[in-house]
Amino acid sequence: MKIFYQGKEVGMDSSIKRVVDMFNRNVKISPKKIIACKCNNEVKPLDYEINEGDQVEILDVTSKDGLMVYIRGALFIMAKAFHELYPDAQVIVNFQLSNSMFCELDNMELTDEMIEKVRSRMQEIVEKDLPITKKELEKEEAKTFFEKENTLRGILQLGNEEKETVTLYFCEDYYNYFYGVMPISTGFIDVLDIKKYKTGFLVRYPNRSNPQELGEFKESKKFLSTLKEYDDINSLMNVKTIYHVNCRVEKDGGKDLILTSEALLEKKIAEIADKIAKKKGLKMVLIAGPSSSGKTTFAKRLGIQLKVNGLKPVTIGTDNYFVERKDTPVDENGEYDFETIEALDLNLFNNHLTRLINGETVEIPTFDFKEGTKRYDGKHFLNLADDEILVIEGIHSLNDKLTASIPKENKFKIYISDLTVLNVDYYNRISTTDTRLVRRIVRDYNYRSYSALDTISRWPSVNNGENKNIFPYQEEADAMFNSSLVYELAVLSKYAIPLLKQIDKDRKEYSEAKRLISFLEYFKVIEDESPIPNNSILREFIGGSVFEY
Repeated sequence: MKIFYQGKEVGMDSSIKRVVDMFNRNVKISPKKIIACKCNNEVKPLDYEINEGDQVEILDVTSKDGLMVYIRGALFIMAKAFHELYPDAQVIVNFQLSNSMFCELDNMELTDEMIEKVRSRMQEIVEKDLPITKKELEKEEAKTFFEKENTLRGILQLGNEEKETVTLYFCEDYYNYFYGVMPISTGFIDVLDIKKYKTGFLVRYPNRSNPQELGEFKESKKFLSTLKEYDDINSLMNVKTIYHVNCRVEKDGGKDLILTSEALLEKKIAEIADKIAKKKGLKMVLIAGPSSSGKTTFAKRLGIQLKVNGLKPVTIGTDNYFVERKDTPVDENGEYDFETIEALDLNLFNNHLTRLINGETVEIPTFDFKEGTKRYDGKHFLNLADDEILVIEGIHSLNDKLTASIPKENKFKIYISDLTVLNVDYYNRISTTDTRLVRRIVRDYNYRSYSALDTISRWPSVNNGENKNIFPYQEEADAMFNSSLVYELAVLSKYAIPLLKQIDKDRKEYSEAKRLISFLEYFKVIEDESPIPNNSILREFIGGSVFEY
């Protein structure tokens, strides 16, 4: 067997059967923030029994998988503390906010005194280093257990036809369900805190760059407001968890849920268009958002709503404004970095924008990507009429450097993302990043001939680009648009799961595929897609759109 840590092989003797035994045998490896392992490309707890021939990678909190295990452990400890102190409290894990998870109480008012008591109890739980034990129950046994305990914690598993057993994690007398691997004891989660915030509280934890300290909390007021708005809408629709979605799908195939969700999105698009039309002196609309947010469809639907308001949208892209290849910046590996804003000819782009809004005509270049140069053919000219407005879509659109020559009052910035507010259950959230990844897997297969393996392998690079070029500027937006559709995963799952199952166990991307499958299989599939409008953002990924892309 081979064991690796941070890319290096770690020596061990053949008598060691579990990764955690390495620490007990004084093997020279730093145990600080070691949280789990990956055995043959599957994430496993540290007490997993190793077999001869296995290849094991030790995970700490600096890895994506390791941090996810850490966060689950932190939420488990928080939930245990609340249950012990306030057994009637219904905790809801809502969404992630800057190195924290935002949670609320669904059935009682949260007080400062409660937070202090829970914080103290969480610290005690960590200091006691209590074992967290995984137990699997046969479904009939689980039904009896849930009836006896009169609990909903983990009960969603009973309806998952793909699961033969029900999994629960126990710590002393407390139990709960979390999809994914947990730490083997509470002592591993020694950097965490709880803080009252807005209508709820934050469970704080480290970030990957510095596992020894709590991650910095950066308040994002507009981002939080957008999440809360859609969370409140889902509450009014009585759709907070997969269970609620499944009930609606069983009732009428999801038709009412689809039509209501789509109507809410159309209303929001219309509101943004109205806001743009009422703002005096606007010359351009700038749209940015991370991958698979539905930017293209949103821009087209916004354009229609702008026409309703008497404005004609004229699109201009940044892809034809790259600098000459010899002037293209390079990254830390010496490769051309086409995603940095300095890869664009900002002087030329701003010159053209200024001339356009001043009523002049400009010739738009065409970039020859093979030769790495701009070309002019005397055919692509552009000017703006009085009733026309520029619409610019791109990853740098919220960055003022892109349009530095244009006064702020002439610009309207829109941030768009698929901000998922749907949970698996009250303790297990579906991340925004996961939903976007599922969208992209389906789209890449349908339109770009990429496999799920290709998409997942590229995803970390995509995320790095978003972290550098998009997320830091989201609070600069004049409007935020959430393209999330509460029913979408009930549709996407039937496309994505077969693609994810094609990833072999010997590939490092297998663990990610397995994790995605684990929550997608909880959805009852919407088989009939006829109620989905042909202008839906979802059509950008599954096909059948009225728009050309």
